[in-house]
Amino acid sequence: MSGRKNPNLPSGFGWSQGKFATQPHVKIPEGTYEEEHGRQGFFGRVSHLYHRHPPTGWLRIEGPLQPRAYRASEMKSSEQQSDCGEPVILLRNSDVQIGLSKIFRPMIVFARNADGDEVRFIHEGAGTLETDYGDFTYQKGDYLVIPRGTTYRFVPTGANIQLVIESPTEVGLPDRGMLGRHAQFDPMVMRVPTLPPEERKTGANAKGEFELKIKREGQWTSVFYPWNPMNAAGWKGDLAPWALNVEEIRPIVSPRYHLPPSVHTTFLAKNFVICSFLPRPLESEPGALKVPFYHRNIDFDEVLFYHAGNFFSREGISAGAITWHPQGIHHGPHPNAAKNAEPKTETEEIAVMVDTYRPLISTDAAGLVEVKDYAMSWRADQKR
Repeated sequence: MSGRKNPNLPSGFGWSQGKFATQPHVKIPEGTYEEEHGRQGFFGRVSHLYHRHPPTGWLRIEGPLQPRAYRASEMKSSEQQSDCGEPVILLRNSDVQIGLSKIFRPMIVFARNADGDEVRFIHEGAGTLETDYGDFTYQKGDYLVIPRGTTYRFVPTGANIQLVIESPTEVGLPDRGMLGRHAQFDPMVMRVPTLPPEERKTGANAKGEFELKIKREGQWTSVFYPWNPMNAAGWKGDLAPWALNVEEIRPIVSPRYHLPPSVHTTFLAKNFVICSFLPRPLESEPGALKVPFYHRNIDFDEVLFYHAGNFFSREGISAGAITWHPQGIHHGPHPNAAKNAEPKTETEEIAVMVDTYRPLISTDAAGLVEVKDYAMSWRADQKR
């Protein structure tokens, strides 16, 4: 069609020209590369462009707007940070901070974050999280949601590496809509702490004092007690820390259509979402795209933390790495991804994605573990 609306679509629906797929992501015209140009994530107005060449087949990128990757699990943290569970921040904006916390031994202080909610994803290690509301054990693959103002103390059984996502606004769950409230996971699998039968006596420093460190506006204040500050004899209400393991999440899939990443949303906060990519069946209908489609996701930055398995849309990324694709630059699979996915029937990946409405900035700490020339990794097998 050339320069006019498609008469087979409802009035006001859209326009079309040249070659295009009737159903996006299915039976893409031979010799073309489909790219989605949309607004409001994957919920607003959208068009699909069918390029003669891959949108990520650039020769080079000059300037700050380029995909970046970080060997996040290799970053260094101080003993002081380990002792209070404080993360090293790699990416941030006014709505969210993303970093890693390395905890090697039981925290020698009690922590309270007055700046925001924390979502901690356990990449490595296990242990017990002590809180005002009681204790629960955690393990690899757990999300721990710690509401703003909660007092807590990590008691790891070995070295921990935790992805930490901090939000000044409350972190909640998305509305499942017509899928129902039990879609992805039943709320009954959310674990809450259990109060110990007796008052805790552990956690004192060498002076016999119990130090509570409170973070506000990024600064720490210490409050000292003669007893453990987490000494509740009981509690009731609908606000408490809780935990969820990724094995309890049932991904939503379609055998005939590659669903957008927004379908994997696990948590919501103001101006960002947290998604979980997990092992799931791949599309089985002939002609249906199996790998993530190229997209010009102009309203969101996209951050991915690689936890385990083989993230089939990209090569050369190992567990513990973070990739960051800013707004405006093209997102999409590596050149060999579609070919590599052809014989596969399911994914093997476990990854955490954070999509932010406001642009992120990287910190000096991120620069120390950056993967150089990551932006050029899409040039593999490119015809020039």
